Amino acid sequence: MIKAFGIATIWCLDQDSAKEFFVGRLGLEERADLPMGEGGMRWVTVGAKGQPDVQLTLMVPGPPSLDPESAERLRALIAKGVLGAGVFITDDCQAEYERLSAKGVTFVQEPQKRPYGVEAIFRDDSGNWYSLNEPFDRVDQGRP
Repeated sequence: MIKAFGIATIWCLDQDSAKEFFVGRLGLEERADLPMGEGGMRWVTVGAKGQPDVQLTLMVPGPPSLDPESAERLRALIAKGVLGAGVFITDDCQAEYERLSAKGVTFVQEPQKRPYGVEAIFRDDSGNWYSLNEPFDRVDQGRP
């Protein structure tokens, strides 16, 4: 029986840079940074403070998880910025947008009301895009 969802993969172009982005800019916490066998592979995970049961693993495309051709194609898609990697939930999208913008996070969409809440879209340092979402159950309906 499946009990929970625990780890999602974020494909990145550089693990050190990705770790700095997620920890230093977004404010997530480092959970692990361990060597994995030969060839310099590492197991790097981060997660939101207060949510210990969910982690993001920051992986560079390549063996053993991908063959060289697939890894190269995936790196090209990451660099092109066409991969969406998920949704981060916040209590105040506008305030978080301002905080993250001040830390150098690149937004491709400022906060806007949507049918499900207030949403802004940002990119990580590899080019993946994410939704920053304040669900309607947390939104003051009177706010623009």
